[in-house]
Amino acid sequence: MSKIALVDDDRNILTSVSMTLEAEGFEVETYNDGQAALDAFNKKLPDMAVLDIKMPRMDGMDLLQRLRQKTQMPVIFLTSKDDEIDEVLGLRMGADDYVKKPFSQRLLVERIRALLRRQEATSGDATVATTGDTKVMERGELRMDPLRHAVSWKGADVSLTVTEFLLLQALAQRPGFVKSRDQLMDVAYDDQVYVDDRTIDSHIKRLRKKMRAADSEFSAIETLYGIGYRYNEE
Repeated sequence: MSKIALVDDDRNILTSVSMTLEAEGFEVETYNDGQAALDAFNKKLPDMAVLDIKMPRMDGMDLLQRLRQKTQMPVIFLTSKDDEIDEVLGLRMGADDYVKKPFSQRLLVERIRALLRRQEATSGDATVATTGDTKVMERGELRMDPLRHAVSWKGADVSLTVTEFLLLQALAQRPGFVKSRDQLMDVAYDDQVYVDDRTIDSHIKRLRKKMRAADSEFSAIETLYGIGYRYNEE
């Protein structure tokens, strides 16, 4: 049973969403502000977190920033209907997905399930059969180990979210070949989960930023404007 942390200052959302998630077989812990959630997470981390952005004491952005210092567990942001800046900023900071309020609880459940499946697939297990998707992949200075969800560039470890890992893996598997945004959406999201181009672009920007933190001259991910992205082996 996966444990989901739900953090929102709206008690109606906490009550209704937690009831829905529990009916779907999840264990749910609820918190009405970011500081209360952080205090609990410092003792024991959940399997994933659903965070509202605007909250008292500590908002969702601050909480995510603190979480990303020590964990890559999946995080979904709940954002206001017209708050595009929060969506993009949240993704750049390392959120895996976002859902706009007001939202369909069924859609939220599907996105939670999709992220947990990807987390399980990339964290892997030593007993998983070795396939083309689980072997250690090396492309020039890049090394990716799907079973350990480990990435290194020029020997330096790079910590990626589940979505960032899947996008980099998809690009690096075929150096020189262009992946359209639609193809990358298929890699990172289930068919029933709709995301737009800006979401993929934000993940790629965050991915580049992390790679450049390991090597300021990193340029292996190339943008082809209006088309998509490709990985150039260095």
